[in-house]
Amino acid sequence: MYKQILVPVDGSQTAMAALREALTIAKAFQSDLFVVHVIDPYPFLGVGAEYAVGQAEYLSAATEQATKALAEAQEAVQAAGLSCETAVVEGHAAEDGIMNSAKTSGADLIVMGSHGRRGIEKLLLGSVTQRVLQEAHVPVLVVRGGAS
Repeated sequence: MYKQILVPVDGSQTAMAALREALTIAKAFQSDLFVVHVIDPYPFLGVGAEYAVGQAEYLSAATEQATKALAEAQEAVQAAGLSCETAVVEGHAAEDGIMNSAKTSGADLIVMGSHGRRGIEKLLLGSVTQRVLQEAHVPVLVVRGGAS
């Protein structure tokens, strides 16, 4: 039924819960898995040398976090007896990176976590999952996590 499952991870327990659900589906349908971590390569707006230093530090930390999140996901996939392709992708917003990855990988299902934020926290932080749900042209399975 599903040939290619996209799973975005960010290192959170909610993302790992979504990955575990994707693993169950992948086993049942003999699906391929594509696990991604999105980095915004240009989070700083402004001009000047002080931004360039901050940009370099940010990219180093973001790349390290991405590598760690993908390694943890890869470990869980291997422990389940499956394999996956992983990638660090760029997107000005996480949902852009997720949607581009879904398109380029040929994903026919996206499995992702929702942190379950409410009220002012949701208003201020937004919801990547909600925006993916609005934009996706393939089914999206949302795995609910606890509030962070």
